[in-house]
Amino acid sequence: MLSTHPKKDIYLGILLATLAVVIWSGNFVIARGVSAQVGPFSLAFYRWGTATCIMAPIAWKSFSSEKKLLYTHRKYLIWVALSGITLFNTFIYIAGHYTSAINLALVGTTSSPIFATVLALIFLKEKISGFRLAGIMVCLSGILLLLSGGKLETLLSFRFSKGDLWVLCGAMAFATYNVLVKKKPLQISSLSFLFIIFFVGTIMLIPGFIIEQSAGMHTHWSWQLIGVILYLGAGTSVISFMSWNIAIQKLGTGRTVLFGNLTPIFSTLEAVWLLGERITHVHLISGLLVVLGLVLANTRQKPKRNSEILYE
Repeated sequence: MLSTHPKKDIYLGILLATLAVVIWSGNFVIARGVSAQVGPFSLAFYRWGTATCIMAPIAWKSFSSEKKLLYTHRKYLIWVALSGITLFNTFIYIAGHYTSAINLALVGTTSSPIFATVLALIFLKEKISGFRLAGIMVCLSGILLLLSGGKLETLLSFRFSKGDLWVLCGAMAFATYNVLVKKKPLQISSLSFLFIIFFVGTIMLIPGFIIEQSAGMHTHWSWQLIGVILYLGAGTSVISFMSWNIAIQKLGTGRTVLFGNLTPIFSTLEAVWLLGERITHVHLISGLLVVLGLVLANTRQKPKRNSEILYE
């Protein structure tokens, strides 16, 4: 049914898309901020376990009616859960032990679209437009500027740090997830899809969780950490996704995805505010290049068939 208040729909869509991005951006700050209190596998396990529990009553009706369909596509769903749930954020949380929240946000959110474009070109035979190619190059320049600190000699002698490599591994995992999501069977509802990948992804985190606990990397529980886990489980994993989906209904996919370009900006501001990290002119210029590149990459793109993309 067509809305009788198109302007209100647009404003609501903008509000919800921005809300989703603001919540998602906090994931990078948290990855750095709680690195001394909880291991990366444990944090990922608690996050997705909480999200699964929250989604269960919401998605149970659609899940129950689609169980046979989900079982038929079990191999596909396992790969989606492995890349997007089990590996992506776990790698980001590992990286949080070695690099700043600002670097996590800038490197993570910019390299993933580049990897996704390359994978889509290879496996989905998607064409790369001039705008997307230009956007990729501008994003790359922003990443190089960030990693070099604005010094050519640093760039020439640059070696990836352990944290940078983990961020890139996470970006590759998320890029793989995005490519797989584009092949989601239309018969599977978004609620069932979200619930099953949350559940399967959490199950696959159990071995890493057990190994981490056995190695003596125990969780130092506090009310602050409990709040962080609730924020990750309810906020970045459920509320943001639902807000994003409603925004897509109000604005359309093509307009909504542009709001994801704001993630590194919000993450940087949150890192400065909450963690006291120092922002420099290099961060500012890198951020501007990143946003410009991502806007270019999303210019004149055809709407995606699937909109159930979980960003962070």
